[in-house]
Amino acid sequence: MTRTTLISLIVVFICLVSALECAYTVDQTEQAIVLQFGRPVGDAAYGPGLHFKLPFVQDVIFFDSRILDYDAKPEEILTEDKKNMVVDSYAKWRITNPLEFYKKFKTIPGALARLDDVIRGQLREVLGRYGLKEIVAHKRKQLLEEVTTKTRDQLLSFGIDVVDVRIKRTDLPLENERAIFNRMRAERERQAKQYRAEGQEMAAKIRAQADKERAVLLSEAKRKSQIIRGEGEANATRIYAEAVNDAPDFYEFKRSMEAYEKSLKDNTRIIMTPDSPFLKHFR
Repeated sequence: MTRTTLISLIVVFICLVSALECAYTVDQTEQAIVLQFGRPVGDAAYGPGLHFKLPFVQDVIFFDSRILDYDAKPEEILTEDKKNMVVDSYAKWRITNPLEFYKKFKTIPGALARLDDVIRGQLREVLGRYGLKEIVAHKRKQLLEEVTTKTRDQLLSFGIDVVDVRIKRTDLPLENERAIFNRMRAERERQAKQYRAEGQEMAAKIRAQADKERAVLLSEAKRKSQIIRGEGEANATRIYAEAVNDAPDFYEFKRSMEAYEKSLKDNTRIIMTPDSPFLKHFR
């Protein structure tokens, strides 16, 4: 191999390496910025496609253009009604301006630290203006929309767009859970005692009403029975008197026989004269 051929091969190799060093490709899911001696070049990021840079002088940094996740650690927040609650939140965000993002944070972890500070601060500020019941049940969606808007406005100048901030779950601190559980148990016991007292009062009223109705029914039945018994005895007396008037001799004889039956028994001894009126039916 001649010297000229070797030099030509070296030149071709250098050109090939330079060409490879000059060209770079940005993926559909990425954005890129070019750095020259550590400083961004140009006023905008490069989108998907084939691009070129100065070899050995400029470097390329790629940023994900998709929506990214941020998962915060649970933290305690004091509500407007002085209740502590543990909030576990997360956020969806993306890089909209890679140049500003690189100037402010350099890396994703640096951006996440800032994002964490801003979201925590907004959650404390917004949720601290409302009570526990409103946060959990009534105004949760409205409050999170407010947190998202304020966080987005605060971070937009840093090249970050906060798409959404949400709460995964809300819990009470352990000591609060115990206190609330004890208070709920005391409240349920109070209600149970109240229901028992009301039930006993109602039962007493029902028993008193039943006793009253029973007494009225018995009194009315006794009154009617006495009336019926009196009417029967009166009819019996009347019928007996009429019968006696119709046959006085027969009833006199019958009464005498009953008197004999009751008096002359069990070896009874009676001493009387023959002309005694008691013995007139023996004559």
